[in-house]
Amino acid sequence: MDLAYIPSPSTGVLHLGPLPLRGYAFCIIIGVFVGVWYGGKRWVARGGKVGTVADVAVWAVPFGLVGGRLYHVITDYQLYFSEGENWVDAFKIWEGGLGIWGAIALGAVGAWIGCRRRGIPLPAYADAIAPGIVLAQAIGRWGNWFNQELYGKPTDLPWALKISAGPNREAGLYHPTFLYESLWCVAVALLVVWADRRFKLGHGRVFALYVAAYCVGRAWIEYMRVDEAHHILGVRLNVWTAVLVFLLAVTYIVISSRLRPGREEIVEPDLDAKTDAKTDAKADTEADGETDSVADGTAEAKAGAKDGADSTDAGKTAAGKPGQS
Repeated sequence: MDLAYIPSPSTGVLHLGPLPLRGYAFCIIIGVFVGVWYGGKRWVARGGKVGTVADVAVWAVPFGLVGGRLYHVITDYQLYFSEGENWVDAFKIWEGGLGIWGAIALGAVGAWIGCRRRGIPLPAYADAIAPGIVLAQAIGRWGNWFNQELYGKPTDLPWALKISAGPNREAGLYHPTFLYESLWCVAVALLVVWADRRFKLGHGRVFALYVAAYCVGRAWIEYMRVDEAHHILGVRLNVWTAVLVFLLAVTYIVISSRLRPGREEIVEPDLDAKTDAKTDAKADTEADGETDSVADGTAEAKAGAKDGADSTDAGKTAAGKPGQS
C-alpha cells in the first residue's frame, strides 16, 4: 500500500461558466508575467527605463511560443503526421508540447527585433531577463503536472507522482521529473543572481551562465524520463541538445570574458537627452547663421558708406583742378 505520493489533478481544465481555463496555459501565462516583471526590475536596477522589458517582450514572447511549438512538432512529428494521427493537433498548444530549445532560439530573434527598435544592446537585455526566464520555466513546468505528462521511471519514493490511466500512459507511481526540473530552475535562478552580483557579469555572460547551468540539470533529468523520444546512438535527442548548447554557452563565456571584460556602463541610452541635444545643436546652428547674416549685412553697409564717401571726395578734388578736360 502506498502511503505517500504526489497526486495528479483529475482534470487539466477548469470551467468558469462557458470559459475553459486550462492548467497548462495558465502556468505558461503566469510564468511569462513573472519573468517580465522580474526582468523589468533587474533592467531598471541596471540603469534602464521602466517599461522597456515589457516592450521588448511583446516581440520576444510570441516568437518564443512559436519557436517552442515548432521544435516540439519537428522533433516529435510522429505524434501529428504519422498514420492514424490528426495533423491539426499540431496547433493545439494548450494540450502541451513546447520545446525550450526552440523557444529560446526564436524568442531571441524576437528580442533582437525589439531591442533594435528600442536602440538597446541585446546582450544587456538578455542578462537582465535571464533569471526571470528560468523562473518562468519553473512555473511553466507545472503545466505538465496538469496534463499528467513528462514523468520519469516507476518509483516507490515518498514523493512519487501518481499517474492515472489514459491515452498512451499506464497508471502507476513515477518520478515527478516535472518537479525535479522546476526545482532545478529555481536553483539556477538563484545561482545566476548570485554570480551576477558577485562577479558583475555583463555582455551576455549572465544569460550564457543560465543556459549552461540549465543544460546540466536538463541532461540528467532527460535520462529519467520514459516518454517517447528520438534517440541518437542510444541517447535521447534532448540530451545531445543539452550537451551541445552547454558547450556553446561555456565557450561564449570564455571568449566574451577575454574580448569584453566587465559590465556595460550604459544599457539604455537616454533618447530624450539625445533629442534635446540635437535640438540644441540645430538652434545653435541657426543662431550662428543669423549672427553671420547680421555681420555680413553690417560689413556690406560699412563698405557701401565708405564707397560713397570716396566718390564724394573724388568729385570735390576734380572740381578744384582747372584746365583739365
